[in-house]
Amino acid sequence: MIPRYSRQEMSSLWSDVARLRRWRDVELTALEGMVEAGLAPREALEDCRAKAGDFTPEDAARIEEIERTTKHDVIAFLTFMEERVGPSARWLHLGMTSSDVLDTSLGLTLRDALDLILKGLGRAMAAVEKRAFEHRLTVMMGRSHGIHAEPITFGHKLAIWYDELSRGRARLERARETIAVGKISGAVGTFAHLPPAVEETVCRKLGLHPAPASSQIVQRDRHAEFFGALALLGASIEKFAVEIRHLQRTEVREVEEAFTPGQKGSSAMPHKRNPILSENLSGLARLLRGYAVSALEDVALWHERDISHSSVERVIGPDATIVMDFMLHRFAGLMENLRVYPEQMQKNLELLGGVVNSQRILLELARKGMDRQAAYVVVQRNAMKMYEEGADFRTALLGDADLLKVMTAEEIRDCFSTGYHTRHVDDIFRRVFGRTG
Repeated sequence: MIPRYSRQEMSSLWSDVARLRRWRDVELTALEGMVEAGLAPREALEDCRAKAGDFTPEDAARIEEIERTTKHDVIAFLTFMEERVGPSARWLHLGMTSSDVLDTSLGLTLRDALDLILKGLGRAMAAVEKRAFEHRLTVMMGRSHGIHAEPITFGHKLAIWYDELSRGRARLERARETIAVGKISGAVGTFAHLPPAVEETVCRKLGLHPAPASSQIVQRDRHAEFFGALALLGASIEKFAVEIRHLQRTEVREVEEAFTPGQKGSSAMPHKRNPILSENLSGLARLLRGYAVSALEDVALWHERDISHSSVERVIGPDATIVMDFMLHRFAGLMENLRVYPEQMQKNLELLGGVVNSQRILLELARKGMDRQAAYVVVQRNAMKMYEEGADFRTALLGDADLLKVMTAEEIRDCFSTGYHTRHVDDIFRRVFGRTG
């Protein structure tokens, strides 16, 4: 991923040096398992541990140089280890295949990446929760089809977001369990040259689970679930971003992204304050969906393995996790600093002259015995006067003879009282947050 969307803590997981360290750890832990199983001498393990050392960018460059000849990255790494360690290195990789190293290392990386993503999600959820309680009773217009429907509170809207993020967190936690697996079962996965005890040792010491059954590779439905969970979370963040973009439109202007000192909105129009963070989040979510499709394409491989998935994962592994990490921190910052304009929300509530209370009149007429469809006709014809004549809805109702046969003027006025749509906000918050304040 380009530096513009990369945060150091996440991107460092995917560096060449970090990759080589994980390969070293898998190889040394496998050799430890062989020693415990009586398949290799302890002296070789001690020598390899003592001489394996750390890796530098120069080491990575040397391994890359070897790979230009071998055309095989793991063989290049093992050749380098032989140069560094000496004769004891012949015990490394004994009975193993390249995918034992690659897939176990990938499991480690994706697990650690998810831990960072879950940390970022925690910050985002905390920001949404805080703003939800801040605006628990901030009444605004609820909309369907982009058209005024009935009042809602901004806190209620954010509680819905928090609930959706909670489901995203649960999916990530399941994906972490699914992806945190390793395999040291050798070529085609039969344990022909190493017993399962070695695999169990490696996975236990590295904090992974052994794949219950594997071919030459860990099966890629696991990885597809991982990238699918990221894509779903990205889709949720895009949903929230699109809502912010709509609410920031000039004609609505109920919320607004923070506009910092010195910030410029347009090279041509100095007055512009654009929802650039939300638009950026919408774009990045599209990338995540593409990565998820690529991961699904990797599930079907030839027989016990091929490497058509390898080139894909070299791209989508770092890119998807880096993008998701960036999105979460950008969204969290957006929510922490989001400007909310309750006065504009109230102004928009009054735009249509009270017609948003039409359902209350309809239900009251039904309760008083009027046939529902007849009641609908009465209420709708008065509501349409606002659209077609600019009439005040309440005034129109008070002048409708058919309506006054069923409801008194005082009962009609009561249907326009405030607080009707906020009566159960605490019930919603109790369900979502487990508390009301």
